[in-house]
Amino acid sequence: MQDFPLYFQLGWQHIADLSAYDHILFITVLCAVYLLNDWKKVLILVTAFTVGHSITLALSVLHIIQIPTPLIEFLIPVTICITALANISRRDNQPEKLRLNYFFALFFGLVHGLGFSNYLKSLLGSQTSIWQPLMAFNIGLEFGQILIVAVVLLLGGIIVNLTGVKRRDWNMFISSAIFGIAIMMAIGRFEDLVKA
Repeated sequence: MQDFPLYFQLGWQHIADLSAYDHILFITVLCAVYLLNDWKKVLILVTAFTVGHSITLALSVLHIIQIPTPLIEFLIPVTICITALANISRRDNQPEKLRLNYFFALFFGLVHGLGFSNYLKSLLGSQTSIWQPLMAFNIGLEFGQILIVAVVLLLGGIIVNLTGVKRRDWNMFISSAIFGIAIMMAIGRFEDLVKA
């Protein structure tokens, strides 16, 4: 258990790393339709994402599944675009009617887990026992996600409750901005995918 703090720290730092902002964008757009008083729904949402990425993170690190890195790197911004478009096209912005978000969190978590796995595999090298580092890294990722979600919910709450911006307008603004960033990211990564 002596390496637990190290891999825990690497996990939360990886997801909160501003230079690897694609995961931050996904979590942000996934939670864009929620406010602080929706924290129970968001907890279920984050847990679904964790379950999804935990499965593929473990399967990939254990070499049970192998998917080319350029394909995964392309699919990550695609998941962001789809989630953002779902938010933008939503007529009723009430969180109790957002069951599709739970599907996105779970299914797209599978894709993001494969993205995390490349980083973790490079850290593990030739270690024979990977369960403890895998668990510590995953718990660190979850901690990082919770930090990001807390910031998103707090920011949304401040903007909607204190400035008078309508909840729908906040969702449209944040989802549209993230869609724009993600589509450019997807285009760049598609070019890398084609060259691979």
